[in-house]
Amino acid sequence: MAHLGVGAFHRAHQAVFTEHAIEAAGGDWGIVGLSLRRPDAAAALNPQDGLFTLEIRAAEPRWRIVGALRRVITAPSDPAGALAVLADPAIRVITLTITEPGYVLSPGDLTSPERPHSAAGWLVAALARRREAGTGPVSVVSCDNLRENGGRLADLVLALAQRRDPELAAWIAGEIAFPNTMVDAITPASDAALRARVRDAIGLEDRAAVQREPFAEWVIEDRFAGPRPAWERAGARLVADVAPFEALKLHVLNAAHSTLACLGPPRGHALVREAIADAELAAFLDAMIAREVAPALEASTEEVAAYWRTTRARLGNPALDHRLDQIGRDGGAKLRERIHPLIIAGARAGRPVGRLSSVVQAWLIAEGRDLETSLDDRVLFADAFRAEVAVRDVLTRPPQAAWR
Repeated sequence: MAHLGVGAFHRAHQAVFTEHAIEAAGGDWGIVGLSLRRPDAAAALNPQDGLFTLEIRAAEPRWRIVGALRRVITAPSDPAGALAVLADPAIRVITLTITEPGYVLSPGDLTSPERPHSAAGWLVAALARRREAGTGPVSVVSCDNLRENGGRLADLVLALAQRRDPELAAWIAGEIAFPNTMVDAITPASDAALRARVRDAIGLEDRAAVQREPFAEWVIEDRFAGPRPAWERAGARLVADVAPFEALKLHVLNAAHSTLACLGPPRGHALVREAIADAELAAFLDAMIAREVAPALEASTEEVAAYWRTTRARLGNPALDHRLDQIGRDGGAKLRERIHPLIIAGARAGRPVGRLSSVVQAWLIAEGRDLETSLDDRVLFADAFRAEVAVRDVLTRPPQAAWR
């Protein structure tokens, strides 16, 4: 396997699922990581032969040294090495955790196709090499918090390939699989406190340690172009349709995270567990999920309520120091995925959206922006949003007693 974006979430989630799959079902799988921007991951992991510690944060913490990741290449400083890995016949699966803003095209991908600038650019350059060499198909698996993440990645790759070579685009459409997925595990950023705990637990210095909650879920559309690790033996779910799982996670857990990231800091909170312990904030979220989120989802009211009860308990994990400013990074792009579809659905149906709107209002205030100068920002308000909702009216009306 190759993985684009060797951050904490990949190491705490897909790498661990892959290691468990190898333990359960065998196979000669391993992961080569590609960092698309900074050299930090390579600098931390390569001197440790790719080994790192996973700390499970609970009342009784657990530690595990993970060995599925073999090495890391910093793609911008070694483009030839990165492309060689992605085009290698031994690579049968390519996974990605590049965060929501990574799903864009760069003009440089057309002008310098052998020195790509975006994840889609790297994929198109590598797939062109695979086609030329007759390497065979590969499965490309997005693991980011986007609706229909596999389909959206495929659209991006095909759009770039079409501009480069229509025959390449046709080959990709026929030979390469882009399954949709839903991934879930609350993974706070690594810090000095984590590294100190790991050093005390295992007796070694680990510059690449990661931490996460005990809960982890991976739902994958069962559509591959070739062999893959036996992830189902590690607890992943292979399904025909990811959409129901994706909607619950994106519009309940992720929407709650963004809500706390927008509304928590003005109330003096720095951590998720602090914010959800705020009785007024928790009541705000309870009402938002029940009255504004649940009616917009296909799941039953009972399903949403049960999912929210589990999620609420996870957010309050006293052993997890998940920083609100970590969640708040790239806030506009996250709101566009997590909150805006709910506002659109509610406004079109004539339902209340005051609490959801107040989250967007809080983000605008925190960013020092006003609505009038933000309406043309495509990151925050896509054309679909502007066409379907009177954005100015929705976001400037009183928040419908949102805090009661």
